[in-house]
Amino acid sequence: MHDYFKSALPEQLSELNLTHFDYNLPDELIAQTPAASRTASRLLLPCETPIGDAIFHQIIDQLHSGDILVMNNTKVIKARLFGAKASGGKLEVMLDRLSGECECITQIRASKTPPAGSTIHIHNSAGEPVFSMTVLSKTDRFYHLKSDVPLLPMLEAYGNLPLPPYIDHAADDFDATRYQTVFAQAEGAVAAPTAGLHFDEPLLNAIQAKGVKLAYVTLHVGAGTFLPVSATDLSQHVMHQEWFEIGETTTQLINQTREAKGRVIAVGTTSLRALESAYAQQNPEHAPNWKLNATSAETRLFIRPPYRFGLVDALITNFHLPQSTLLMLVSAFSGVQTIRDSYNHAIEHRYRFFSYGDAMFLKRKNKHKQR
Repeated sequence: MHDYFKSALPEQLSELNLTHFDYNLPDELIAQTPAASRTASRLLLPCETPIGDAIFHQIIDQLHSGDILVMNNTKVIKARLFGAKASGGKLEVMLDRLSGECECITQIRASKTPPAGSTIHIHNSAGEPVFSMTVLSKTDRFYHLKSDVPLLPMLEAYGNLPLPPYIDHAADDFDATRYQTVFAQAEGAVAAPTAGLHFDEPLLNAIQAKGVKLAYVTLHVGAGTFLPVSATDLSQHVMHQEWFEIGETTTQLINQTREAKGRVIAVGTTSLRALESAYAQQNPEHAPNWKLNATSAETRLFIRPPYRFGLVDALITNFHLPQSTLLMLVSAFSGVQTIRDSYNHAIEHRYRFFSYGDAMFLKRKNKHKQR
Protein backbone atom coordinates (compact mmCIF):
# COMPACT_ATOMS: atom_id res chain seq x y z
CA MET A 1 0.00 0.00 0.00
CA HIS A 2 1.26 3.48 -0.85
CA ASP A 3 2.04 5.75 2.10
CA TYR A 4 0.46 9.18 1.55
CA PHE A 5 1.88 10.62 4.77
CA LYS A 6 4.84 12.93 4.30
CA SER A 7 6.94 12.05 7.37
CA ALA A 8 7.87 8.71 8.90
CA LEU A 9 6.82 8.17 12.49
CA PRO A 10 9.39 8.85 15.23
CA GLU A 11 10.39 6.20 17.75
CA GLN A 12 8.47 7.85 20.60
CA LEU A 13 4.96 9.37 20.54
CA SER A 14 6.33 12.26 22.59
CA GLU A 15 8.41 13.22 19.53
CA LEU A 16 5.41 13.68 17.23
CA ASN A 17 5.14 17.11 15.65
CA LEU A 18 2.98 18.80 13.03
CA THR A 19 4.79 17.22 10.07
CA HIS A 20 3.76 13.73 11.16
CA PHE A 21 0.09 14.60 10.56
CA ASP A 22 0.56 15.87 7.01
CA TYR A 23 -0.59 13.74 4.09
CA ASN A 24 -1.17 14.10 0.34
CA LEU A 25 -4.83 14.04 -0.71
CA PRO A 26 -5.92 14.26 -4.36
CA ASP A 27 -8.24 17.24 -4.82
CA GLU A 28 -10.90 15.10 -6.47
CA LEU A 29 -11.39 13.17 -3.21
CA ILE A 30 -12.61 16.29 -1.39
CA ALA A 31 -16.39 15.83 -1.40
CA GLN A 32 -18.18 18.87 -2.80
CA THR A 33 -21.70 17.47 -2.33
CA PRO A 34 -23.14 14.82 0.01
CA ALA A 35 -24.12 11.30 -1.00
CA ALA A 36 -27.49 10.85 -2.69
CA SER A 37 -29.01 9.84 0.64
CA ARG A 38 -27.64 10.34 4.14
CA THR A 39 -27.00 6.68 4.87
CA ALA A 40 -25.48 5.91 1.44
CA SER A 41 -22.01 7.20 2.31
CA ARG A 42 -19.23 4.64 2.59
CA LEU A 43 -18.09 3.41 6.01
CA LEU A 44 -14.50 2.41 6.73
CA LEU A 45 -13.87 -0.11 9.50
CA PRO A 46 -10.21 0.45 10.46
CA CYS A 47 -10.22 -1.79 13.52
CA GLU A 48 -11.07 -4.95 11.57
CA THR A 49 -8.38 -7.26 10.16
CA PRO A 50 -8.08 -6.62 7.28
CA ILE A 51 -9.56 -3.11 7.15
CA GLY A 52 -13.25 -3.37 6.30
CA ASP A 53 -15.33 -1.48 3.76
CA ALA A 54 -19.08 -0.99 4.21
CA ILE A 55 -21.98 1.38 3.55
CA PHE A 56 -23.01 3.71 6.36
CA HIS A 57 -26.42 2.14 6.98
CA GLN A 58 -24.45 -0.95 8.05
CA ILE A 59 -23.20 0.99 11.10
CA ILE A 60 -26.02 -0.77 12.94
CA ASP A 61 -24.01 -4.00 12.66
CA GLN A 62 -21.23 -2.38 14.73
CA LEU A 63 -23.59 -1.43 17.57
CA HIS A 64 -24.61 -3.70 20.44
CA SER A 65 -27.70 -3.75 22.62
CA GLY A 66 -26.80 -1.83 25.77
CA ASP A 67 -24.58 0.70 23.98
CA ILE A 68 -25.33 4.40 24.00
CA LEU A 69 -24.91 6.66 20.97
CA VAL A 70 -24.11 10.26 21.99
CA MET A 71 -24.81 12.90 19.35
CA ASN A 72 -24.26 16.64 19.11
CA ASN A 73 -27.62 18.38 18.63
CA THR A 74 -26.14 21.79 17.75
CA LYS A 75 -27.78 23.58 14.83
CA VAL A 76 -25.82 25.48 12.20
CA ILE A 77 -26.73 29.15 11.97
CA LYS A 78 -26.34 31.41 8.94
CA ALA A 79 -23.09 32.78 10.25
CA ARG A 80 -21.58 34.51 7.18
CA LEU A 81 -22.51 38.18 6.76
CA PHE A 82 -21.54 40.78 4.20
CA GLY A 83 -21.42 44.52 4.66
CA ALA A 84 -19.22 47.58 4.74
CA LYS A 85 -17.21 49.78 7.06
CA ALA A 86 -18.35 53.35 7.73
CA SER A 87 -15.82 54.42 5.08
CA GLY A 88 -17.63 52.29 2.51
CA GLY A 89 -15.01 49.55 2.22
CA LYS A 90 -16.62 46.14 1.76
CA LEU A 91 -16.04 43.33 4.22
CA GLU A 92 -17.13 39.84 5.22
CA VAL A 93 -17.96 38.85 8.78
CA MET A 94 -17.70 35.19 9.77
CA LEU A 95 -19.06 34.36 13.20
CA ASP A 96 -17.01 32.04 15.38
CA ARG A 97 -19.54 31.95 18.21
CA LEU A 98 -22.31 33.93 19.87
CA SER A 99 -21.31 35.39 23.23
CA GLY A 100 -24.65 37.00 24.12
CA GLU A 101 -27.97 37.97 22.58
CA CYS A 102 -26.35 40.93 20.81
CA GLU A 103 -22.64 40.01 20.97
CA CYS A 104 -20.42 37.65 19.02
CA ILE A 105 -16.83 36.64 18.37
CA THR A 106 -15.97 36.79 14.67
CA GLN A 107 -13.33 36.82 12.00
CA ILE A 108 -13.40 39.71 9.52
CA ARG A 109 -12.12 39.76 5.97
CA ALA A 110 -11.47 43.26 4.62
CA SER A 111 -8.80 45.19 2.72
CA LYS A 112 -8.10 47.11 5.93
CA THR A 113 -9.38 45.67 9.19
CA PRO A 114 -11.67 47.91 11.25
CA PRO A 115 -10.29 49.28 14.54
CA ALA A 116 -11.94 49.04 17.96
CA GLY A 117 -14.77 51.55 18.31
CA SER A 118 -15.63 51.56 14.61
CA THR A 119 -19.01 50.66 13.12
CA ILE A 120 -19.80 47.94 10.61
CA HIS A 121 -22.98 48.07 8.54
CA ILE A 122 -24.41 44.69 7.56
CA HIS A 123 -26.14 44.50 4.18
CA ASN A 124 -28.93 42.39 2.72
CA SER A 125 -28.60 40.56 -0.60
CA ALA A 126 -29.43 43.79 -2.44
CA GLY A 127 -26.49 45.58 -0.79
CA GLU A 128 -28.70 47.69 1.49
CA PRO A 129 -27.77 48.25 5.15
CA VAL A 130 -30.10 46.40 7.55
CA PHE A 131 -28.34 46.58 10.93
CA SER A 132 -25.06 47.72 12.46
CA MET A 133 -22.36 46.25 14.68
CA THR A 134 -19.69 47.97 16.78
CA VAL A 135 -16.15 46.60 17.07
CA LEU A 136 -15.49 46.26 20.82
CA SER A 137 -12.02 44.70 20.66
CA LYS A 138 -9.65 42.47 18.68
CA THR A 139 -7.60 39.55 20.01
CA ASP A 140 -5.31 37.82 17.54
CA ARG A 141 -7.51 37.15 14.49
CA PHE A 142 -10.82 37.36 16.36
CA TYR A 143 -13.07 40.40 16.80
CA HIS A 144 -15.57 40.99 19.59
CA LEU A 145 -18.61 42.71 18.04
CA LYS A 146 -21.82 44.11 19.50
CA SER A 147 -24.97 44.38 17.43
CA ASP A 148 -27.63 47.09 17.79
CA VAL A 149 -30.32 44.37 17.56
CA PRO A 150 -30.60 40.71 18.71
CA LEU A 151 -28.40 38.64 16.41
CA LEU A 152 -30.18 35.33 15.81
CA PRO A 153 -33.16 36.83 13.92
CA MET A 154 -30.80 38.96 11.84
CA LEU A 155 -28.63 35.96 10.98
CA GLU A 156 -31.65 33.97 9.90
CA ALA A 157 -32.92 36.85 7.75
CA TYR A 158 -29.68 38.14 6.22
CA GLY A 159 -26.93 35.60 6.88
CA ASN A 160 -25.52 32.92 4.62
CA LEU A 161 -24.90 29.27 5.47
CA PRO A 162 -21.15 28.95 6.17
CA LEU A 163 -19.99 25.98 4.12
CA PRO A 164 -16.37 24.96 4.83
CA PRO A 165 -13.65 26.75 2.84
CA TYR A 166 -12.77 23.63 0.83
CA ILE A 167 -16.28 23.40 -0.67
CA ASP A 168 -16.21 25.47 -3.83
CA HIS A 169 -19.88 26.36 -4.35
CA ALA A 170 -22.13 28.86 -2.60
CA ALA A 171 -24.66 27.34 -0.22
CA ASP A 172 -28.07 26.66 -1.76
CA ASP A 173 -31.40 25.25 -0.55
CA PHE A 174 -30.06 21.68 -0.81
CA ASP A 175 -27.14 22.56 1.46
CA ALA A 176 -29.54 24.21 3.91
CA THR A 177 -31.04 20.76 4.48
CA ARG A 178 -28.07 18.43 4.07
CA TYR A 179 -25.50 20.52 5.98
CA GLN A 180 -27.70 20.05 9.05
CA THR A 181 -28.29 16.89 11.06
CA VAL A 182 -31.82 15.52 11.32
CA PHE A 183 -31.56 15.95 15.12
CA ALA A 184 -30.26 19.55 15.08
CA GLN A 185 -32.01 21.60 17.74
CA ALA A 186 -29.81 24.08 19.64
CA GLU A 187 -28.88 27.07 17.46
CA GLY A 188 -25.29 28.29 17.66
CA ALA A 189 -22.86 26.33 15.46
CA VAL A 190 -21.06 27.85 12.50
CA ALA A 191 -20.00 24.43 11.18
CA ALA A 192 -21.92 21.16 11.18
CA PRO A 193 -21.02 18.19 13.41
CA THR A 194 -20.47 16.26 10.21
CA ALA A 195 -20.43 12.67 11.47
CA GLY A 196 -24.08 13.19 12.38
CA LEU A 197 -24.98 14.07 8.78
CA HIS A 198 -24.99 10.34 7.88
CA PHE A 199 -27.99 9.49 10.08
CA ASP A 200 -31.62 9.65 9.00
CA GLU A 201 -34.76 8.98 11.02
CA PRO A 202 -35.29 5.37 9.85
CA LEU A 203 -31.70 4.45 10.78
CA LEU A 204 -32.01 6.08 14.21
CA ASN A 205 -35.29 4.21 14.79
CA ALA A 206 -33.65 0.91 13.79
CA ILE A 207 -30.72 1.58 16.12
CA GLN A 208 -33.08 2.19 19.03
CA ALA A 209 -35.04 -0.97 18.16
CA LYS A 210 -31.77 -2.91 18.53
CA GLY A 211 -31.52 -1.78 22.16
CA VAL A 212 -29.08 1.09 21.70
CA LYS A 213 -29.87 4.22 23.67
CA LEU A 214 -29.66 7.68 22.04
CA ALA A 215 -28.49 10.74 23.96
CA TYR A 216 -27.50 14.29 23.08
CA VAL A 217 -24.91 16.85 24.04
CA THR A 218 -24.51 20.36 22.67
CA LEU A 219 -21.21 21.76 21.48
CA HIS A 220 -21.45 24.78 19.23
CA VAL A 221 -18.79 24.20 16.58
CA GLY A 222 -16.83 27.39 15.94
CA ALA A 223 -15.04 28.64 12.83
CA GLY A 224 -11.83 27.95 14.73
CA THR A 225 -12.27 24.28 13.84
CA PHE A 226 -10.90 25.18 10.38
CA LEU A 227 -7.92 27.18 11.62
CA PRO A 228 -4.56 25.62 10.77
CA VAL A 229 -2.11 24.55 13.44
CA SER A 230 0.76 27.01 13.04
CA ALA A 231 3.21 25.58 15.59
CA THR A 232 5.39 22.65 14.52
CA ASP A 233 5.89 21.89 18.21
CA LEU A 234 2.38 20.77 19.17
CA SER A 235 2.91 21.71 22.81
CA GLN A 236 2.87 25.35 21.66
CA HIS A 237 -0.53 25.18 19.97
CA VAL A 238 -3.41 26.98 21.72
CA MET A 239 -6.73 25.29 21.01
CA HIS A 240 -9.74 27.39 19.99
CA GLN A 241 -12.46 27.78 22.63
CA GLU A 242 -15.87 26.15 22.32
CA TRP A 243 -18.90 26.01 24.62
CA PHE A 244 -20.61 22.72 25.44
CA GLU A 245 -23.50 21.48 27.56
CA ILE A 246 -24.37 18.01 28.84
CA GLY A 247 -27.81 17.77 30.41
CA GLU A 248 -29.17 15.67 33.25
CA THR A 249 -31.00 13.16 31.03
CA THR A 250 -27.85 12.44 29.04
CA THR A 251 -25.67 12.05 32.13
CA GLN A 252 -28.12 9.59 33.65
CA LEU A 253 -28.21 7.49 30.47
CA ILE A 254 -24.41 7.50 30.17
CA ASN A 255 -23.92 6.53 33.82
CA GLN A 256 -26.47 3.72 33.48
CA THR A 257 -24.71 2.46 30.34
CA ARG A 258 -21.30 2.45 32.00
CA GLU A 259 -22.62 0.66 35.10
CA ALA A 260 -24.11 -2.03 32.84
CA LYS A 261 -20.76 -2.37 30.95
CA GLY A 262 -22.21 -0.95 27.72
CA ARG A 263 -20.13 1.19 25.38
CA VAL A 264 -20.27 4.98 25.13
CA ILE A 265 -20.08 5.74 21.41
CA ALA A 266 -19.55 9.35 20.34
CA VAL A 267 -20.99 10.50 17.03
CA GLY A 268 -18.32 12.90 15.86
CA THR A 269 -15.27 14.52 17.36
CA THR A 270 -17.41 17.32 18.81
CA SER A 271 -19.45 14.89 20.91
CA LEU A 272 -16.23 13.20 22.00
CA ARG A 273 -14.65 16.56 22.87
CA ALA A 274 -17.65 17.54 25.00
CA LEU A 275 -17.65 14.21 26.87
CA GLU A 276 -13.90 14.08 27.42
CA SER A 277 -13.82 17.75 28.44
CA ALA A 278 -16.42 17.01 31.11
CA TYR A 279 -14.38 13.99 32.24
CA ALA A 280 -11.16 16.04 32.40
CA GLN A 281 -12.86 18.77 34.41
CA GLN A 282 -14.79 16.49 36.78
CA ASN A 283 -12.43 13.54 37.25
CA PRO A 284 -8.82 14.69 36.75
CA GLU A 285 -7.53 11.89 39.00
CA HIS A 286 -9.26 9.18 36.91
CA ALA A 287 -11.16 7.72 39.86
CA PRO A 288 -12.62 4.37 38.68
CA ASN A 289 -16.11 4.76 40.20
CA TRP A 290 -16.64 8.30 38.94
CA LYS A 291 -20.04 9.32 37.57
CA LEU A 292 -20.72 12.05 35.01
CA ASN A 293 -22.58 15.13 36.25
CA ALA A 294 -24.58 17.58 34.16
CA THR A 295 -22.48 20.56 33.13
CA SER A 296 -22.08 23.51 30.79
CA ALA A 297 -18.62 24.99 30.31
CA GLU A 298 -16.04 26.33 27.89
CA THR A 299 -13.32 24.02 26.67
CA ARG A 300 -9.92 24.39 25.05
CA LEU A 301 -9.12 20.70 25.36
CA PHE A 302 -6.44 19.68 22.85
CA ILE A 303 -6.44 15.91 22.37
CA ARG A 304 -3.30 14.51 20.73
CA PRO A 305 -1.11 11.43 21.17
CA PRO A 306 -0.52 10.27 23.81
CA TYR A 307 -3.80 11.06 25.60
CA ARG A 308 -5.60 9.18 28.34
CA PHE A 309 -9.29 8.94 27.46
CA GLY A 310 -11.77 8.44 30.26
CA LEU A 311 -15.29 8.16 28.89
CA VAL A 312 -15.65 7.37 25.18
CA ASP A 313 -15.21 3.78 23.95
CA ALA A 314 -15.88 4.14 20.21
CA LEU A 315 -16.18 6.97 17.71
CA ILE A 316 -18.02 7.57 14.44
CA THR A 317 -16.22 10.26 12.47
CA ASN A 318 -15.47 11.61 9.00
CA PHE A 319 -11.99 11.99 7.50
CA HIS A 320 -10.08 15.07 8.62
CA LEU A 321 -7.82 17.69 7.10
CA PRO A 322 -4.05 17.23 6.97
CA GLN A 323 -2.24 18.78 9.95
CA SER A 324 -5.56 19.35 11.75
CA THR A 325 -6.23 18.96 15.47
CA LEU A 326 -9.02 16.52 14.57
CA LEU A 327 -6.58 14.22 12.80
CA MET A 328 -4.47 14.34 15.95
CA LEU A 329 -7.54 13.53 18.06
CA VAL A 330 -8.46 10.37 16.12
CA SER A 331 -4.79 9.32 16.13
CA ALA A 332 -4.80 9.56 19.91
CA PHE A 333 -8.03 7.59 20.06
CA SER A 334 -7.24 4.60 17.86
CA GLY A 335 -3.47 4.75 17.48
CA VAL A 336 -1.30 6.76 15.12
CA GLN A 337 -0.41 3.81 12.91
CA THR A 338 -4.04 2.64 12.75
CA ILE A 339 -5.10 6.04 11.45
CA ARG A 340 -2.26 6.19 8.94
CA ASP A 341 -3.17 2.77 7.60
CA SER A 342 -6.84 3.79 7.45
CA TYR A 343 -6.18 7.00 5.53
CA ASN A 344 -3.85 5.24 3.11
CA HIS A 345 -6.55 2.62 2.50
CA ALA A 346 -9.23 5.29 2.09
CA ILE A 347 -7.23 7.25 -0.48
CA GLU A 348 -6.34 4.15 -2.49
CA HIS A 349 -9.98 3.01 -2.44
CA ARG A 350 -11.27 6.45 -3.42
CA TYR A 351 -13.21 7.32 -0.31
CA ARG A 352 -14.60 10.87 -0.18
CA PHE A 353 -13.09 13.19 2.41
CA PHE A 354 -14.11 15.95 4.83
CA SER A 355 -17.53 17.41 5.72
CA TYR A 356 -19.63 15.94 2.90
CA GLY A 357 -17.48 12.83 2.66
CA ASP A 358 -17.53 9.29 3.99
CA ALA A 359 -17.24 8.00 7.57
CA MET A 360 -15.28 5.58 9.71
CA PHE A 361 -16.01 3.62 12.90
CA LEU A 362 -13.13 3.73 15.36
CA LYS A 363 -12.58 1.76 18.55
CA ARG A 364 -10.60 3.15 21.45
CA LYS A 365 -7.16 1.70 22.03
CA ASN A 366 -4.75 1.92 24.94
CA LYS A 367 -3.29 4.98 23.24
CA HIS A 368 -0.28 5.51 25.52
CA LYS A 369 0.97 2.05 24.47
CA GLN A 370 -0.03 2.21 20.82
CA ARG A 371 1.78 3.74 17.87
